[in-house]
Amino acid sequence: MQRVRKRFLDSREFNGLHIHGGDVEVSRGPGLELLRAGFLQVVTEADYMNIHIRPWPSRRTLDDQVQDLESLTPDGYGVCLYPTPAGMKGVRLPARMAGRPFARAMARGKGTLELAYFEFAVLEQYRNDSRFRFGFGDAGASMWLTDEASDDAEVFERDHVGLSHIGFAYDLSGYDAQDPESPIARRVAVFYCDLITLTPEHQRRWETYRVPDDNLQPHPIWWQSQMGHWVEEVGPFSHLFMEIENLCQLSTMAFGEPLFRVTERPADLGWLLRPSQREWDDFVLQLDKVLSDNLRHHFFDTAGVPAIDKGGQRIGSLNRLQHFMLAHGVTTSEATTVLAPLRKIRKARQKPAHEVRSDMTDRTFIHQQISLLQEVIGALTGIRGWLATHPNCRSWKNSNENLTAYLI
Repeated sequence: MQRVRKRFLDSREFNGLHIHGGDVEVSRGPGLELLRAGFLQVVTEADYMNIHIRPWPSRRTLDDQVQDLESLTPDGYGVCLYPTPAGMKGVRLPARMAGRPFARAMARGKGTLELAYFEFAVLEQYRNDSRFRFGFGDAGASMWLTDEASDDAEVFERDHVGLSHIGFAYDLSGYDAQDPESPIARRVAVFYCDLITLTPEHQRRWETYRVPDDNLQPHPIWWQSQMGHWVEEVGPFSHLFMEIENLCQLSTMAFGEPLFRVTERPADLGWLLRPSQREWDDFVLQLDKVLSDNLRHHFFDTAGVPAIDKGGQRIGSLNRLQHFMLAHGVTTSEATTVLAPLRKIRKARQKPAHEVRSDMTDRTFIHQQISLLQEVIGALTGIRGWLATHPNCRSWKNSNENLTAYLI
């Protein structure tokens, strides 16, 4: 048992004791005794492709693990032995783990690929701190200290941190899409093996945002990608920008110019970190920038759409888009309907610009964000369907047609 514990605690990644070759016969008897007593776990390739990490508590029976040791031969690759929580009970941990709650949890038996869950707001510091590069995905995120900040002597060593595999998790047991008051519990999920790379100060900060894992499930897109599977689903933000790219392809084929200036998603555009007025206003501002503000006036010029109205005033981008649609067979009613979500966003953006607003918490913002994204995607999809009927676009194929789209 001492050999297993020593290997486990002395290694930086909590590796198991590799039993192979000449160790097999001398280790078999004591190993079986400790295994049956509940102090050891046997990890083989049946558990995980890399036996030198323990991904999670064994999902195999005790009999299976006993069979692994009993049938072990010196000429095989071997197995790894790990202490269970019972096997680590009362063991004094190394001083280097002081102030590192997640390292201590792994030392007490947490698996490398077990998940810890946190409030969504734990990401706020990294998104808002210019020293960090923050990336938002539909199903996860990433953050790391920039190269400039890493080289800056004024940046404390405690802030030299980064996480590349942050996931999102949900409890949707009480969610009702028709009820804006129904709860959507959106959380952050991180592997223990990633959390232990944080400095003690940041480990303690994350610990204050810890939440129970009751009913929580990691987002399927994120989990599949982390487990090495091909992902054939997309979230709503990715779907939105796919439609923007589709419209640019079609408009270029039809009129020789792309409809939008930018087709790449801004790194920090994503889900609300808090259901607050400030978060909502910032989200609406960003969304309007990638929609109305992103429309290319040069496209409308090329398509022969007027830039000045009869009163000598410049025509805004959304109105020019409507003029463009009306000039090519779309009825006023159809154009008004399909552009309504984009006008809704423009109006919502303008409101905070003309009044002083107090920040407040409103949990319906979570529902509103999901609904607004659905409306926008529906609008862009409708425009895409119409533009695809142009004679020059007959050869166009939607390369993302078979992807499954998630609403959250």
